[in-house]
Amino acid sequence: MRPSMIFRTARREIEFGKRPLIMGILNVTPDSFSDGDRYLCPEEAVTHAQRMVEEGADLLDIGAESTRPGSEGISAASELERLTPVMRLLGSKIDVPISIDTTKAEVAEATLALGAEIINDITALRGDDRMADVVARAKAGVILMHMRGTPKTMQQGFLEYPDLMGEIVAFLRDRIAAAIQGGIAHDRIMVDPGIGFGKKAEDNMRIMMSLKALEDLNRPVLVGPSRKGFIGLATGEETSAGRIGGTAATVAVSILKGADIVRVHDVRIMRSVADMAYALRQASQSEQ
Repeated sequence: MRPSMIFRTARREIEFGKRPLIMGILNVTPDSFSDGDRYLCPEEAVTHAQRMVEEGADLLDIGAESTRPGSEGISAASELERLTPVMRLLGSKIDVPISIDTTKAEVAEATLALGAEIINDITALRGDDRMADVVARAKAGVILMHMRGTPKTMQQGFLEYPDLMGEIVAFLRDRIAAAIQGGIAHDRIMVDPGIGFGKKAEDNMRIMMSLKALEDLNRPVLVGPSRKGFIGLATGEETSAGRIGGTAATVAVSILKGADIVRVHDVRIMRSVADMAYALRQASQSEQ
């Protein structure tokens, strides 16, 4: 059985290993593939954040820049224009760690000062030379994700993987070393294999079935399959809302295969799915 481990944020310690954690997604963007335009109003965003916590979210991940395939980037000023009012309103209303989904050090620095505790960087600190220093000085947690290319190009280039998990593990090991060299403590790092980021549909499925390969990194593993396109390819569901059932299957498999935390849109449903999958995992391990 995998031992528990501590993940430290800017404000607290989180213990992984007792049960799977749920990270609720809050997009304050006009163009997210799943819920663009729904939570642009700060008050509506805060209400949704509170609802996710009530439904069982252990953490929240707030993003102001879409990272869907083919998306264009936006400026740090535009990100902060969307994030700042939400962060100012959220401060006294919830008591779970807030992660900010950004690749920009300027955005990370400003939102950490407003109470964020974790930076979810899909470039794994490669997108901004200042990011590691900003995270380190704030003593924040960081999520390092595997991705080839950028959101705009990631599904257009070379998508063949002679050794899929070997590449992902090697990449994440290298980025963990880079983070530590940049001043970020080992126990403030989490890893994400990057479901849907520069992978074909079958690759995403193979990753979820092979999460055990990430155990040697000795860091909590986050998996984010929620409502993604590969689920639609497998189920025939064209809309993101129609992929909730397929998402439940991917969450269950991810937990059974060793994920510590899942990043999802539909918190209430996925809380139950994750808890049941974890109970099955524990029962299976007790028999070995």
